[in-house]
Amino acid sequence: MKKTAILLMAHGSRIPEANDAAQEIAAMVRKMTGYDIVEVSYREMHLPNIQQGIDACVAQGAERILLMPYFLFIGAHVREDLPEEMAQAQERYPNVEFAMGNHLGVHRKLAEVVVERIAEGLTATGWH
Repeated sequence: MKKTAILLMAHGSRIPEANDAAQEIAAMVRKMTGYDIVEVSYREMHLPNIQQGIDACVAQGAERILLMPYFLFIGAHVREDLPEEMAQAQERYPNVEFAMGNHLGVHRKLAEVVVERIAEGLTATGWH
């Protein structure tokens, strides 16, 4: 069986805590999925960039990489930039299989998180 890596591709921020959050999510994903290779990369403003994230996966023996857009909505990054990154990686690593997962988008579990945050907000304000 081919060794599979998961590469979360986040936007990236000048605020370090925002980038740390993606690393925390990756650690949770690693634990929940059992995949040994779960890396994080950033489209802009923070390293590792996406190609460096792919390099990290390959360096750990990945023979196929599922690129996961850690983006809420479809936009230019998800529609154009990330597929271009995948094409560039395929040229660099012709013997590695690449596939693109879906962005977060509209999902019931995201709505559940929003409802939890609403409850926290109402409690914090004393309105609940």
